[in-house]
Amino acid sequence: MSSKQVDFLVKLRDAFTMATEATNDYVESLAPAEVREEKAAWNPEKIVWTQKTGQRGPYEQSEEANNTEFKAMHRDIAAHNGKLMRDGFFFWIFTNSATVGRKKRG
Repeated sequence: MSSKQVDFLVKLRDAFTMATEATNDYVESLAPAEVREEKAAWNPEKIVWTQKTGQRGPYEQSEEANNTEFKAMHRDIAAHNGKLMRDGFFFWIFTNSATVGRKKRG
């Protein structure tokens, strides 16, 4: 496969990812008020985040297993199949199941 083809596929993948995230944001905005209020159950600002750089650029990660905010966040993300958009951030659970990452979107 040529580098031109790989570049095309990467751009296509990224475009589909952005479209999916935008759709998820829109669908979440349509949720009833009682569901949206659940989002306030955890505060990401009360979690210690470490700056990292990955294949897709800079992001933050946390492994604060003894923090109640972290535990609530982790449960919420896990309930959304390991990925969640909230307040302009994309959150995900790493494959080790103990680490959560977040990256600013939009």
